[in-house]
Parts: sequence; structure tokens; C-alpha cells
Amino acid sequence: MTTELMALEKISFTYETWLVLKKLSVSIQKQDFVGLIGPNGSGKSTLLKIMGGILKADSGSIQFKKSSVSKINKKLFAQSVSWIPQDHPLVFPFKVSEIVMMGRHPYLSALSFESAKDLDITRQAMETTMTSQFSDRFFNEISGGEKQRVMIASALAQKPEMMLLDEPTSALDLKYQIQILNILKNLNAKHKMTLVIAMHDLNLASQFCNRLVLLSEGKIVRDGTPEQVLEKDILEQVYGIDIDLSTRDGHILVHPVISN
Repeated sequence: MTTELMALEKISFTYETWLVLKKLSVSIQKQDFVGLIGPNGSGKSTLLKIMGGILKADSGSIQFKKSSVSKINKKLFAQSVSWIPQDHPLVFPFKVSEIVMMGRHPYLSALSFESAKDLDITRQAMETTMTSQFSDRFFNEISGGEKQRVMIASALAQKPEMMLLDEPTSALDLKYQIQILNILKNLNAKHKMTLVIAMHDLNLASQFCNRLVLLSEGKIVRDGTPEQVLEKDILEQVYGIDIDLSTRDGHILVHPVISN
């Protein structure tokens, strides 16, 4: 039996004069691993930001665990839902352990210091994301794949029920892409973490996500299992290219057709 964690109803959002989301409705179930897919400009990042409270919708409603998000204390909401952006520009030379500890800020008052519990949760988050070995290094000195793992560790230190990630494998080589997605798969399967992740790679989305939401021009075109969403006709319509499909180890593979 599934339990609804977040529900968005008729969400619209406009950047200046550009209508990005158009009365979009979607429900996220507890322990979902949802991949948001679709072309550039389809609204994936905007939808994630609205779900995480980073942006406010022009119209529509959002509920988290049957309560209106607008009525939930922002600090309590930050404890429950963590947001990991695509880029992590940090000017100051923070150590990795300090970045991960920042995930505990929603639990701390302005005058309180980190407790032994906070330190233990931070340590566990670094162990889960395999970042303990460089905890004393400066964030700006580590690789892109390592930075992404650190940001996941910081989000994990929040002890959230739901994690939102905007293209966490962007600009990473294949090794780090698989490493990041395996960490997320472990969080979903063993830690019962609900994940919503924007992705461009349809093959990785098919392999790691149990549910895909295909967006196009601010609307949901298809929502379901990878087998239900990754269909030739609908993908060709949305992406505007010819596509071949195959199956390997139970996962659908998408192949763009290159014309001579």
C-alpha cells in the first residue's frame, strides 16, 4: 500500500512573460524514486524548486503529508525536504566536514552549537556517501563527483523524508554518474528515502528510477514506470528526433537515430 507524501495540484509558474508550468498536477508517494525527464526548458528544474520551497507557484496548491505547505513552519519543512541544486558555487574555503554539518542547521537555533548527536549524524551521512576519507579537505579542492557526494551527505544530514536533486550527474564522467546513482539507489532501497531527481540521460533514468515523469512545455506528457513512459512514439514527439528502443537486463535503452 502506497502512502502519498507530496501532492501538487494545478501548479502554474511564470518567469517574467514565459509560462513555465501550466496547471501541472503530480503526486509523490513515499519511497518513490522519481526521474523527471524531458527536453531543456520543459520545466524540470522549476518544478523541483517549487516542490522544495525555493520558488513559489503563481497558482495551485501543494500538500506535504496532507498539510498545506504554506501552513507548515519553514524550519520544519526544511527538516523534512532537502534540496540539492545542480551547481555548488562556494566562495569561502569550507572543509568537507563543515559542508556536511551545514545540513544540521534546520535543527539548530541561532545560539546553539552542534551536539554529539549532530556530529554522529554527520559522520553517518559521510559514511553512507563515501566521503569520510576526505572530510578534512577543502570543498573547493575536491573533484566534481566528490563535491556531489558531499552535497548529498549534507542533505542526508538533514534527516529528510524527501530529497530533491537537480541533475546530480550533470558534467560528471560515467564512473561518477554511476557512483552517485548507486548511492541514491541505496538511500531509496535501504534508508527508505523518497527521491525526485531531474535527469537528461534516459538510459540511466530507466535503469535507476522506478517511476518517470515526462515533461514537455510545462505539462506532464506521461507518468508511470519506465516501460510505460519510454515509448517510441511519445519520445519522438517530445524530443523531435527519430528514436530506436531496445531492452537489456529488463531495462529499456533509448537510441537516437543519427541520419547521414
